Amino acid sequence: MSAAIDSFLDMLATERGAAANTLAAYRRDLEGSEEIVGDLLTVTADGLGKLTRAWADLAPSTVARKVSALRQFFGFCLDEFLRKDDPSTALPRPQARRPLPKVLSHDEVARLFQQAEAEAQAGRARPVRMLALLELLYGSGLRATELVALPVAAVPRDAPLLTITGKGGQQRMVPVSGRAQTAIARWMEQHDGKSPFVFPSRGSHISRIRLYQMVKELAARADIDPAKVSPHVMRHAFATHLLEGGADLRVLQTLLGHADIATTQIYTHVDSARLVALVNERHPLAGGRGSG
Repeated sequence: MSAAIDSFLDMLATERGAAANTLAAYRRDLEGSEEIVGDLLTVTADGLGKLTRAWADLAPSTVARKVSALRQFFGFCLDEFLRKDDPSTALPRPQARRPLPKVLSHDEVARLFQQAEAEAQAGRARPVRMLALLELLYGSGLRATELVALPVAAVPRDAPLLTITGKGGQQRMVPVSGRAQTAIARWMEQHDGKSPFVFPSRGSHISRIRLYQMVKELAARADIDPAKVSPHVMRHAFATHLLEGGADLRVLQTLLGHADIATTQIYTHVDSARLVALVNERHPLAGGRGSG
């Protein structure tokens, strides 16, 4: 069975450009399902019914992810003539609700930056690095994985843009504010000049876990509950505050590197008051005006 899973994962990697983390997640889901129902190449629709019972206590979003992996796998098996039927109709159909993102207020973001800037004033390497990381998290909305692995080659000397390779190997251009450019320049003055990464550590680059820890430690020093702050929350703040400022949803989708605009639309909940006011002010029928 492992050969079929391997072939499926190879297809995802070569044809769809799936990232290593995605491939690992698919493998866990497929192999975990096989432990419950047996060989996925021979399991029947009735046999798949065991998964509904086995997954009864899991979150709907987790079940949805596992179901998606299995549906894609069975579709692959049909295409490759590894199976003559598709038993995935027997899989559960969870109604997963996308959780609303945590949102930092403008004041909380300002306090984070005030703390980071105060610590970086002395010019010591780690505070200067922290300020550059924070500027890119909030100022450009990078994912944690994109930020920690940012190559030096992606940071142009003149153009205020970064070339980011995101999920699935998809590239996008991300604007960098003047503040972020200054912070990066300060940090690059202390860069060893040897590492290919902007934020090197021990022969590679800083890890996502270390970035997570650093952001929470900064929040604590800024007298903000660390539970409210993470690299992903900073990315949410970037998106939310841009939308509040009038950014177009399609532009925001491009900046965030979302393949589906439905993912970007989650941010509209934080700006509902502004959207209602916009309709009341700009709609042709606003203010009781009729069409005659």
